[in-house]
Amino acid sequence: MSLTGVPVPAGLLFPQTLLNTEWFAILATFVAINTVMYAALAAAKVLPKIHRPSWLRSRHERGETRSIHPDAPR
Repeated sequence: MSLTGVPVPAGLLFPQTLLNTEWFAILATFVAINTVMYAALAAAKVLPKIHRPSWLRSRHERGETRSIHPDAPR
């Protein structure tokens, strides 16, 4: 309710003909996908970081030692 006593709508209402158009459906789909991606990125940022297990090799680590001492640790 406004100061003058005249009720003011709380939101924006579109006519039914606008809601049934193809471009509105495309826009709604884009907004939905954008919202899901934003929520997934926000959840990934909040969750604790997952570290690789020690038995799993990294990309820059050799599969076998190239030392002259074959029993040397990697």
